[in-house]
Amino acid sequence: MAERGRGASLTGTRIRERRALIGMRQAELARRAGISASYLNLIEHNRRRIGGKLLLGLAEALGVEPSALSEGAEAALLAQLRQAAADRPDAGADLERIEEFVGRFPGWARLVAVQGQRLGALQQAVEALTDRLTHDPHLAASLHEVLSTVTAIHAASEILVAERALEPEWRDRFHRNIHEDSARLAEGARQLVEELDAGETREAAIAAPQDQVEGFLSDHGFHFPALEGGAEAAAVEEVLEAAGERLGSGAARLMARRVLERYARDAAALPVAAVAEALPEGGGAGGVLDPAALGARFGVDAGRMMRRLATLPADLLAARGLGPLGLVACDASGTLTFRKPLDRFPLPRFGAACPLWPLFQALSRPMMPIAGQIRLAGRAEGVFVTHAIAQPAGPPVANRDPTFEAHMLIQPGPAEAPADLPRVGVTCRICPKADCRGRREPSIMAESSG
Repeated sequence: MAERGRGASLTGTRIRERRALIGMRQAELARRAGISASYLNLIEHNRRRIGGKLLLGLAEALGVEPSALSEGAEAALLAQLRQAAADRPDAGADLERIEEFVGRFPGWARLVAVQGQRLGALQQAVEALTDRLTHDPHLAASLHEVLSTVTAIHAASEILVAERALEPEWRDRFHRNIHEDSARLAEGARQLVEELDAGETREAAIAAPQDQVEGFLSDHGFHFPALEGGAEAAAVEEVLEAAGERLGSGAARLMARRVLERYARDAAALPVAAVAEALPEGGGAGGVLDPAALGARFGVDAGRMMRRLATLPADLLAARGLGPLGLVACDASGTLTFRKPLDRFPLPRFGAACPLWPLFQALSRPMMPIAGQIRLAGRAEGVFVTHAIAQPAGPPVANRDPTFEAHMLIQPGPAEAPADLPRVGVTCRICPKADCRGRREPSIMAESSG
């Protein structure tokens, strides 16, 4: 019975609020809808479900669309409020009365939801900017240029003030140095602003070759129809040629060529149609993919299967009841070499990632698939299913130790998950875990407890 009342709470409350807003008496609304006033009273107090013809009649009498009264009208708003409550668990939000709150105060509810989304966006911006300030070599160079120029100007000015008996020749020289350094400072400040602005929009120029490649891949949704079906080398060159200035440096084009050539080989071994047919509805047992099992079915290694799954078209995954998939790869040093992030699982642009990721655990256990669930620390602490494996890069060579690379496929996890799942971060600098055994540096987002 409690569940029944809970489901109807929005509908009844909104009927009552709308009626009061237009100044209509309960008896008058009941008459127009063709029901008794006592039955309408039960509806307005969320003790009766309504739908169909009765809902249409009440909506017509109140002068609103039926969807404005139905219990599913604010599903998105409810989801946003629940997300806001999950992001701030210490606020003590009363989730049992969330539908009543939305029904009685829809304007305030929307305001809270919008502010929750804004806070989340601002926190992501702070995390991204902090990551750049800490690790971006281009931004660091611009900062160094500004600071060194300011120091030079200060030193020259200090001499001019302290030494009042300087000869005209030396005074002119210091004046010239200050003038030249001031011009350098203006140029350095301009470059610094450009570096900061470049991190705020995807369309801004990206200097680092890896960033150019990742922007290029993201523009295509990590899927290239022209390279499907056993594409030849000429097809790769055509894709690169079409990229134009998006791959503005020789290093970026070389890196992109390697990615596309590997993509073409993966596509030849794993055609889209065959992979789509092999995908289980909803992802398989518990809605979770098993790339190792799928790879064995096609006779390919798990790493190749992960790459192929992550580059399948989004509409194909959705048709099989699957959400988006993320992928991250690293070389034997732990340096990230490929990044396809998820909305709620960001990947660091600069610096080292969290050492607790299964990706790095796989490097210590080569050839052993590692599967499980993890909880991402921070914000809503989302749950994700990960599959990781470390394998030799390239074919074996006699009398030569293999060089390993690791892959980790990331899939959104179930809504209900154990509370004691391993908690991992993105990078130490923005990880809120206070008692992490793998921490390398202090966090600007540390929690009071881990």
